[in-house]
Amino acid sequence: MKNVMEKNRWFYDHFVAGMIHERFAGFEDRIAVGIAGEGSDCFGYDDHISRDHDFGTGVCLWLTDEDMERIGRPLSAAYNELVDSAERSWLTERLRERRGVMTVRGFYSRILNIDCDAESGSMTEEQWYRLDHSCLRTATNGEVFRDDPGVFTAFRRYLLNYYPDRVWRMRIAEQLHEYASSFQVNYARCMARGDTVAAELCRARGMSSAMELFFLLNREYPPYYKWTFRALTGLDREGSFSAKLEELSKERIRTEAWEDTKYHPNRQNFKDRIVSLSEEIASELEVMLAEKGLIRVRGRYLEAHVNAVLSGE
Repeated sequence: MKNVMEKNRWFYDHFVAGMIHERFAGFEDRIAVGIAGEGSDCFGYDDHISRDHDFGTGVCLWLTDEDMERIGRPLSAAYNELVDSAERSWLTERLRERRGVMTVRGFYSRILNIDCDAESGSMTEEQWYRLDHSCLRTATNGEVFRDDPGVFTAFRRYLLNYYPDRVWRMRIAEQLHEYASSFQVNYARCMARGDTVAAELCRARGMSSAMELFFLLNREYPPYYKWTFRALTGLDREGSFSAKLEELSKERIRTEAWEDTKYHPNRQNFKDRIVSLSEEIASELEVMLAEKGLIRVRGRYLEAHVNAVLSGE
């Protein structure tokens, strides 16, 4: 049984490619085609649950700004006519907005949420810093079936080359601070006060930062938050890091571990398994930081590594 990506490729091979050849032969080598962008199908994560929204078979046709002016309207009309033909695509209305004819610049600008001159093949450091990880993964997912002009693929390759070094270090430093403050400090403070709701928020923020750090240190972009752990399990070849995160997500809040326990900022309460896991995860991240040459002095308290990561010393 074909998955959605395979169905999209089949739809292109059997219908879209022929339509372009017959009706736009003079521009056949000017139209980039594939599927990328928003939606679980572009990540290869679609399943039977995904079919309740944004579901169907279709492709993206990417044009330069110049070619959009020349053939955008008739190409859109021809593609929509093909999509509306009997039992060939089954696109939901919202998915129609994510497929069809669009400019290279429009696609990347919409996904990255900046005015993106994709045809120039570059971005400023400030633009890089404004982006979030998930939009970058969304902009570079899926598959390109054909791209003779190479404009779409060139900018895709530029993004996949990852953050400029200074932006990469700044993002790592931000997440080191977030993990340390929310999970290595504030979780214990909240539990000592008996505020389990705030403690749960600290745990969630710590887990999110841990996953972001794992992706950053592996120079990969994580997808939209609900797919981040799934993507991490594929990236974590040894499985130790993802196993600790999964255990952490299932561990219940243990208020009894904090009864008759006096809070001390420099003493971890290892009677609470959540505290133990937070330190084990921090230890794995510390090893990764050292392996990447980002730190020289070792230590599990991640806030202590912020200046070293930023300075490159």
